[in-house]
Amino acid sequence: MSYATKSPWVIHYDGSSCNGCDIEVLAALCPGYDVERFGIINTGNPKHADIFLVTGSINEQNISVVQEIYNQMVEPKVVIACGICACSAGIFHDCYNVIGGVDKAIPVDVYAPGCAVRPEAIIDAVVQGLAILDEKSKALKAQKKGA
Repeated sequence: MSYATKSPWVIHYDGSSCNGCDIEVLAALCPGYDVERFGIINTGNPKHADIFLVTGSINEQNISVVQEIYNQMVEPKVVIACGICACSAGIFHDCYNVIGGVDKAIPVDVYAPGCAVRPEAIIDAVVQGLAILDEKSKALKAQKKGA
């Protein structure tokens, strides 16, 4: 069964942001956009999640939290940087404690820029993430057969 035929479970984490992108993530989950009709489920448990949505930049305080959530997720997994702060630290780039975008802490598969990122862009990024998830799943299966 490919990941495209399963319901992807998403976990969301806000790094250090203005919360504009968080509001857009919630808008994508609400009835206006209703991503759950596509089978996308929001979860609070990293062990259940297939996709990791991160908003906000990475700083000294949250880098270990982001890495811990990522490490708790089961393979295959996809990381989506939502918003320009998650992509490159955005307006917080020159702050004293900001390290940078999410890719400074963990590998990122899909970038969804915007200030704030639009719900349509988030949905598009999740669809791109599903394709990557499917590729990673096939690679894991091939690796297990070869081992």
